Amino acid sequence: MLNYTLATGSRSTLRALRNPKNGLLLKNASFSTKSVKSNEPDKFESPEELASKSHLKTQPIDFPNKAPVNPKKKRPLLSDSKYESKLYQLPKWKEALGEIVIRSFNLDMDKVRSGPVAGSYYYALCKEQGLQFENEPLSTTAKFFYHDLKLPRTFSQWFQITILHEWILFVRMRAMPFKYGKNYQQKLVDRTFTDIELRLFDEMNVNSSRIADQYLKDFNSQLRGAVFAYDEGFVTDDSTLAAAIWRNLFGGRKNVDMVHLEAMVRYVRSQLYVLSKMSDREFAMGGFKFVSPDETVYRLSSQQESDMKKAVIEKYEAMDNNPDLLPSDRSKLSYEN
Repeated sequence: MLNYTLATGSRSTLRALRNPKNGLLLKNASFSTKSVKSNEPDKFESPEELASKSHLKTQPIDFPNKAPVNPKKKRPLLSDSKYESKLYQLPKWKEALGEIVIRSFNLDMDKVRSGPVAGSYYYALCKEQGLQFENEPLSTTAKFFYHDLKLPRTFSQWFQITILHEWILFVRMRAMPFKYGKNYQQKLVDRTFTDIELRLFDEMNVNSSRIADQYLKDFNSQLRGAVFAYDEGFVTDDSTLAAAIWRNLFGGRKNVDMVHLEAMVRYVRSQLYVLSKMSDREFAMGGFKFVSPDETVYRLSSQQESDMKKAVIEKYEAMDNNPDLLPSDRSKLSYEN
């Protein structure tokens, strides 16, 4: 198990610290009313900006070859279920019955909510980063991977992008109390392979269960190998992490652009830094969202970290002391770490 030093905070808290006098963790038009001039000495480039400055004329690999997906058969995200949506409202009688069951059997909600949070919400986040279908516009993050980094638009490449983001979440999940972190990881992996199996049949035109099983075994091996390689890079140095990204995300190709590797290392480290500023409870409640590659992550000052920690403690102390707090909203996870 990897050790990871954690502080507190959340992405919502980070957005609140937008006052230029306090400095910024994320400098982007959506987070700040102050533009960042290119000649500022403390200006850091976002991963997207860094990748775009490469002087190599690398052509996208197989870019003209669109993914063999039939739009009419496109399956929606498994996380689109209305029962797992944060916006879904249970009928009042069902909600009351559920609260009675939770209170009567003293259910551990930190374990129960791992399904909809890790298996639904966090899997959807990972899946969407490189998701692409034929004749559909790409998201900002997908453009970064397929246009800026020149990665091929294939199912296998999508899987490598997905498991990279899942590993980033694994790092934070391992820092949770063991029984909860392990459960969150398992739910995320289970949902991943359930979705892949459905996509193989419905989108990739795989008609044989035996062939699908072979694909699933291969994807499982890729996941295990990638996690091991990224773990090694995480606990050693950036060059080792870059080598792991090169072997997995870039397929170990000989003509890889080193600027692109540097951009990816910056992208990964940025995500890990933001995660390190989140408390167990905020993360377990689904409070994280991946930083877009066109955003720049800045290190918080000691004062900013102190202010964030104070705000988070006040928020959850008020929540826990609320006599009307529903049993389903209770949590034993720390909000001070």
